[in-house]
Amino acid sequence: MPTIETDITIACSKWSKKTEDLAKKTLETALKELNTGIQHIEISLLLTDDAHVQALNRDYRGKDKPTNVLSFPQFTPEELQNEKDFVPLGDIIIAYETIEREAKEQGKSLEDHTTHMLIHSLLHLLGHDHIEDKDAQKMEALEISILQKIGIKNPYETTENMA
Repeated sequence: MPTIETDITIACSKWSKKTEDLAKKTLETALKELNTGIQHIEISLLLTDDAHVQALNRDYRGKDKPTNVLSFPQFTPEELQNEKDFVPLGDIIIAYETIEREAKEQGKSLEDHTTHMLIHSLLHLLGHDHIEDKDAQKMEALEISILQKIGIKNPYETTENMA
């Protein structure tokens, strides 16, 4: 089982201190389930607000609007194949207001939606994406499986049923 070091910074007072424990537990459970073969993993997590995420989204992705989560992987999927000892996977940045709004719109608790977004962004750090439909289906299946292990129902059922 890999050792996981999670460096968490709370930069927005709206985030609860218990989100730190939630994040550590979620990332540890997800990495255990994913069985990456990496011995020691390091992840940086920034819990911030929409304004901060909007600035980063604009500067790094050319999109001048907030988003729920940004993931900045340290390695490409190809490079990750060769890394098995110590891997600083990258950075996850989550925007409070967007996560809170989405949770309300989708009828989810803030904790459940945050957990889902942590798993979603972790998969991005590990090289998964959802650009192509087949990749999106694979990524969603992994998310659903990990969330079920944590005791959270399929987040896509809620979204699909609202349409």
